Amino acid sequence: QVQLVESGGGLVQAGGSLRLSCVRSGRTFSRYGMGWFRQAPGKEREFVAAISWSGGSTVYADSVKGRFSISRDNAKNTVYLQMNGLKPEDTAVYYCAAAATLMTPQKYDVAYWGQGTQVTVSS
Repeated sequence: QVQLVESGGGLVQAGGSLRLSCVRSGRTFSRYGMGWFRQAPGKEREFVAAISWSGGSTVYADSVKGRFSISRDNAKNTVYLQMNGLKPEDTAVYYCAAAATLMTPQKYDVAYWGQGTQVTVSS
């Protein structure tokens, strides 16, 4: 079984930064594509960013390109989401996800989800 545990969420003012972390335990970490999704109140969960198992490929939603950066450290079984230039519309619960392949906004066969971490951006 695989467990994903997110951390790093919180309250930040518009224009500020946060770094989310997701630690994975269970089966071999390095063979999973990893990603971040978010869900705002009253909205569907949406794709934010993804990274391949090697870390060589990354994909971003248009809404976060140039502001967010995803990375991973396979030695630490951890994936990160660096969020800069935060906007109030980035407010959501952020979820870590693992999949057998690189996730994209159009296709993501998520095998495992984390429990989520709240990010709130005040104006």
